[in-house]
Amino acid sequence: MTPNNPARRRRPTIHDVAREAGVSRGTVSRVLNGGHYVSPAAAEAVNAAIRKTGYVVNRHARSLITGRSGSAAFLLTEPQEKFFEDPNFNVLLRGCTQALAAHDIPLLLMIAGSREEQRRLTRYIAAGHVDGVLLISSHTGDPVAEELVRAGIPVVMCGKPMGRTRLAHVAADDRDGARQMVGHLVAAGRRRIGTVTGPLDTSGGVDRLAGYREVLAEAGLPVEDDLIVTADYSREGGAAATARLLDRRPDLDALFVASDLMAQGALGVLERAGRRVPEDVAVGGFDDSTAALSSRPALTTVRQPWDRISTEMVRVLLSQIDGDATSAVILPTELVPRDSA
Repeated sequence: MTPNNPARRRRPTIHDVAREAGVSRGTVSRVLNGGHYVSPAAAEAVNAAIRKTGYVVNRHARSLITGRSGSAAFLLTEPQEKFFEDPNFNVLLRGCTQALAAHDIPLLLMIAGSREEQRRLTRYIAAGHVDGVLLISSHTGDPVAEELVRAGIPVVMCGKPMGRTRLAHVAADDRDGARQMVGHLVAAGRRRIGTVTGPLDTSGGVDRLAGYREVLAEAGLPVEDDLIVTADYSREGGAAATARLLDRRPDLDALFVASDLMAQGALGVLERAGRRVPEDVAVGGFDDSTAALSSRPALTTVRQPWDRISTEMVRVLLSQIDGDATSAVILPTELVPRDSA
């Protein structure tokens, strides 16, 4: 290698930035740590010098000074295959990654489907390798949130926690979303409306079923147990639940399915049974995921505001890391009519 080879060049340091900007090393450090007590002119000079020199923050050195890792975790306590099957997880991960990138904070993806994996990752997180956790976990009895909170780790959950309302969380208004969908089916003249619920140890499963029951009661329609089947938010689960519903109630004329992925499974079962959608059976989903658009017919659904959910989760987490109290954010949903209902 020649001395001019870029691989041999010295990396720019904070001293290089200070020299280029014409300020002290302390001023550069304050800019890098939030810009407190720095004039706008000095901050602009430092940022211009960073761009010109190509300086990159040494995160390891910073963590020794601040006691922070400068990173966050996206922790999914579901089996790994669910991450690849359910499009909502990918949308949420992308949104959180982008929101944290605006603060120059990398996001680590962690998947812990088994109890042993959860214990191992909880130990890793509690050792200080990340500053906070965006937790995708809503099943009753899942101990991860409690363990992280006891370890003093800032945590924000996606979805309302079951049994621990004081945990910071960001969620869509599941009950109102279900009310919008079932109200739409009732307004279309449907009277024998079945539902495939999500797991009833999750807040989404419970609240969407509650919205379904409320609208039927308000419309003067009977709330019949044989029109309600619970599944697991998977395509296969939705298909199996719909098959059971058809066996029980071959006269049903509408179906509210608590996720788009399950609704895809339901559409396949209805087609194989010779039921036209929406002529014979109107079908509504929930999420407005890519599964809704790829369904045939395109799926009428309830839109969860995933971009806002991601942004709010990151905002609440960063506030917690800075020492603020926990908080809860509930965001509105929106009915999206398409061809299936």
